Amino acid sequence: MATILVVDDELGIRALLSEILSDEGHTVELAENAAQARSVRESLRPDLVLLDIWMPDVDGISLLKEWGASGQLSMPVIMMSGHGTIDTAVEATKYGATAFLEKPITLQKLLRAVEQALVKPGLRTAPTLGGLRDGIAALGEMPLNGGGHALAMPLSANGMGALAGSQGPQPEQSFDLDRPLREARDAFEKSYFEFHLAKEGGSMTRVAEKTGLERTHLYRKLKQLGVDLSRNKRGVL
Repeated sequence: MATILVVDDELGIRALLSEILSDEGHTVELAENAAQARSVRESLRPDLVLLDIWMPDVDGISLLKEWGASGQLSMPVIMMSGHGTIDTAVEATKYGATAFLEKPITLQKLLRAVEQALVKPGLRTAPTLGGLRDGIAALGEMPLNGGGHALAMPLSANGMGALAGSQGPQPEQSFDLDRPLREARDAFEKSYFEFHLAKEGGSMTRVAEKTGLERTHLYRKLKQLGVDLSRNKRGVL
């Protein structure tokens, strides 16, 4: 996993990105302005930087140019902005940015950009204008699955549960249907989420992607169902 520096003057953005990237197993360092970003970059030499363009002291493009001119652009940099345009993206990549993301940033776009940026330099391809257009993400909350997510965990044809002695929640389980609808539904959903949490090693990010739920909604749902979030955790939030 990588050490990632997140530079953004908005506390909420820093906190959200830190949570998501930490959940993926990365070590995350935070900076709220260019001065802090310079200090962290010098002391920790991060593997990747997520850099906001609009900051109160020095804007992200200027900092990017500064690092490039001084030979300090030894790591990939992903630029972020809530007011991005194709011209801004082109300018950012001209000065060495690997990718450009427009706020609010969707989970899938963020993880894809980070994954691609962390590819070994020799394997990384140069950005194209078409790629830049794809990189300017119109981000919002991930869509729900139209209510169909309950079908993702099938019941066995004969109603039998998992084989005895197997480890962890199994994809085929039996449920007592002779009970009130709400109780039966909650039991099913709890088993469904426990299965996916175990399958994804406790990664809330991957479970959110798999189930089609926005992370905040997912957290609330798991808490409501009484799912033990500590059991499958990988030691990160």
